[in-house]
Amino acid sequence: MKTELVTTLKRQATQILSELHSSGEPVLITEHGKPSAYLVDVDSYEFMQNRMKILEGIARGERAVLEGRTYTQDEAQEKMKKWLI
Repeated sequence: MKTELVTTLKRQATQILSELHSSGEPVLITEHGKPSAYLVDVDSYEFMQNRMKILEGIARGERAVLEGRTYTQDEAQEKMKKWLI
């Protein structure tokens, strides 16, 4: 992963964006020697957001199982009848 100073980003934004698009690798932006932000291309960001939604759904399902909030197949079919026409 490439690391750039925020001042370099200010001066060379077009070049850094071009390299980002060609490599697909995120760029770590630092301020005063400390990590400040990641610069990622739109496709990578949207992919990560979609993956997070899926993982959050899985976590909700696991939590429901642990808490006993589950249905048998027959119960689930009965509750979903209106959508399964």
